[in-house]
Amino acid sequence: MKKFLLAILAVIVALPLTAQTNDKKQRPDLALGSAIPQFVLESSVYGKVSSADLKGKVVLINMFATWCGPCQKELAEVKDVLWPKFKDNSSFKMLVIGREHTDEQLQKYNEKKGFTFPLYPDPSRAVYSLFADITIPRTYLYNKEGKLIYSSIGYSEEEFGKLMKAIEGAL
Repeated sequence: MKKFLLAILAVIVALPLTAQTNDKKQRPDLALGSAIPQFVLESSVYGKVSSADLKGKVVLINMFATWCGPCQKELAEVKDVLWPKFKDNSSFKMLVIGREHTDEQLQKYNEKKGFTFPLYPDPSRAVYSLFADITIPRTYLYNKEGKLIYSSIGYSEEEFGKLMKAIEGAL
């Protein structure tokens, strides 16, 4: 009986966690073809950037957290594959946004990881909330006209390959 009660308790505790991590919903206003939301990001290291500054560029927006395992895998691929390939393209802009992180936290994280791309803080989820309610990592790709052409939730090698092809096609 004790084992049965423990099993029931484990299921009850795990249900909300499973629902949060497996919910693949996006905000309904972020359908393919929708315009990039209006936002401003500020970093003491990388300065200020707004969605208005991105006109005419292919824009990759990636949202992550330092504690998220799939985010770590995805950012490693960004570091090793994506960023070296596209960083010097003047028509490309990448914004990697730390959900619920401050500039100071991201600086420490960056020192540990050695990323050469900018990390922007979003400590109150102000920007994240324009894109999603829950679940990370999230990736959004906008074309030069500011329209959403690709989005993904979570990380897999297959999905990352699709992202690379989408960027190449948009450029």
